[in-house]
Amino acid sequence: MTTLSETEALDGLRDALGLLKDREQVAQRLLDSSARHSFDPDKELDWDAPFEEGKWFWPPELVSLYGTPMWRRMSEEQRLLLSRHEAAALASLGIWFELILMQLLVRHIYDKAATSAHVRYALTEIEDECRHSKMFARLITRGGTPWYPVSRVHQNLGRLFKTISTTPGSFTATLLGEEVLDWMQRLTFPDERVQPLIRGVTRIHVVEEARHVRYAREELRRQMVTAPKWSQEFTRVTSGEFARVFSVAFVNPEVYTDVGLDRRAAVAQVRASAHRRDVMQQGAKKLTDFLDDIGVLRGVGRKLWQSSGLLA
Repeated sequence: MTTLSETEALDGLRDALGLLKDREQVAQRLLDSSARHSFDPDKELDWDAPFEEGKWFWPPELVSLYGTPMWRRMSEEQRLLLSRHEAAALASLGIWFELILMQLLVRHIYDKAATSAHVRYALTEIEDECRHSKMFARLITRGGTPWYPVSRVHQNLGRLFKTISTTPGSFTATLLGEEVLDWMQRLTFPDERVQPLIRGVTRIHVVEEARHVRYAREELRRQMVTAPKWSQEFTRVTSGEFARVFSVAFVNPEVYTDVGLDRRAAVAQVRASAHRRDVMQQGAKKLTDFLDDIGVLRGVGRKLWQSSGLLA
C-alpha cells in the first residue's frame, strides 16, 4: 500500500476560503516570524516607571460601564479606577484562558512527529503563552489590584472543556479567546490616553498573538474539512457554549464592588447597554465572519453564539 504525504492527501481540498495551505509551510513561516519578532517583557518594558496622573488603564470606550447611567454619575477618578481594575480582570482572564490553551496545544501535538515544523511551532507558541501569562501576572501586581479569578463554575467548565474538547473545538475556542481581546488591544496600544505600561503590554501581545491566530485559523480550516461529521457538529455546539461562558466571564463583577459601586446594579446596566453589546460584537466580528465562512456557525451552535451576545 502506498502512503500519501499530507500535502498529497490534502491536494485539491478546499473550503469557502480557497485551497487549504500546507501545514508545514505555514508552520515554518510562523517559526521564521517568531525568530524575528519575539519579546522578553521583563526586558522590553519599564516596570519601575510611575503611572502617569490622569491616564487610563484601558480605553474608556472599552470599559464595561461606559455610556451607562452609572458611568455618567461616576467621578473621573472613579472611572479611572474602574479602568485599572478592569485591566487587571482582563489580565486575570487572559491567564486563565492561556493555561487552558497551553494544555490544548500539548494534547494536539502529543501524537505528532516532534521533528515537524507544525509541532515545533506549537511548542514556540507555548513558550509565548508562558511569557504572556507571567507578563499579565506582573501587570496585575504592578497595578496594585487584586487577581480576579473566574468563578468556580467557570473554572470547572474550563476543566471539563479542555478534557473533552476535540481538535477543531480546541482551535475554535483558541480563536475566541484571542481575537476579541486582540481587537481591543489593537485599539489600546496606540492610544496615548492610556498608561505607557499598558500600551507596552498590549503591543507585545498583539504582535505575538497575530502568529497564534494564523496558526489556529489554518488548523481549524483543515479540521473542518477533514474531521468526521460528528466532530464538526460537536465543535459547533461546544464552541457556542464556550462563547456563552466567555462573554459572561469577560468582566469579573467583583471589580464593581472593589471600586465602590453597587455590583448588582452595575451588572444589570452592563447587560442592558447597547454600547457594550456593540463593542463585544465588533470585537468578535472578524472571528464570527471567519467561523461562518468555514461552517462553524450553523444550527444549534449558531443559536448559542447569538445568545452569548457576540453574534447579532
